[in-house]
Amino acid sequence: MRVLYFAWVRQKVGLAEEEIAPPPEVRDVAGLVAWLAGRSPGHAAAFAQARQIRAAVNQEFATPDAPVAAGDEIAFFPPVTGG
Repeated sequence: MRVLYFAWVRQKVGLAEEEIAPPPEVRDVAGLVAWLAGRSPGHAAAFAQARQIRAAVNQEFATPDAPVAAGDEIAFFPPVTGG
């Protein structure tokens, strides 16, 4: 699974992307967020307020209950504002 981080999420994690192999019980975006938060202090800081982070699975916006699987590309980013 390839995970991409953008904007302040990337700054807190300290990586732009990483290849991961989460355990089988990680089946959706929310489970992935919870698992990632335990990987390092930077991950914990980035996902401390998970409601402020948006996700995309294979370049499609995803809700916390969206399924994830090996081989997927998951992106995490802050909400986008425009004007």
